[in-house]
Amino acid sequence: MDLQHLQYRLKAGYYYLYDMREVPNAVTGERRFKLRTELVAIAFDLITGQVHQHGHPTRIHSWAMGIRRKLRAAGNWEMADRLIVVSGPLPEHEINQCLRVRGYCRWMFRRLANLPHGKFGNQARHSRQQREAGHQRQAA
Repeated sequence: MDLQHLQYRLKAGYYYLYDMREVPNAVTGERRFKLRTELVAIAFDLITGQVHQHGHPTRIHSWAMGIRRKLRAAGNWEMADRLIVVSGPLPEHEINQCLRVRGYCRWMFRRLANLPHGKFGNQARHSRQQREAGHQRQAA
């Protein structure tokens, strides 16, 4: 599955999925979006980092549950356990890297606890830097 041409953009609190191969509208300069959602989910293989599905969390979780059920019924427990779903307000850059770079999801999953909130990433990063600067001043 070629995901190189897909891109998520965060606008007004919603993630919009665009196909960058489409020509922008001549009047507005905007492309038509394929998906609009408040949160994003990505299903991927834990070992290889290959993205299997992405989109609205309800659909992705449902898809993953069905696939896991089929894999376990076929006796392939290890493959079922390797299917991971990450969802929430993920940073736009991280989502797009998962779609562009093979194996990136595996690396992102390891850093998940330290990623900023996707919708408030710049604000959270800025406030964390301010807190760290304050701690450094106190220590000095």
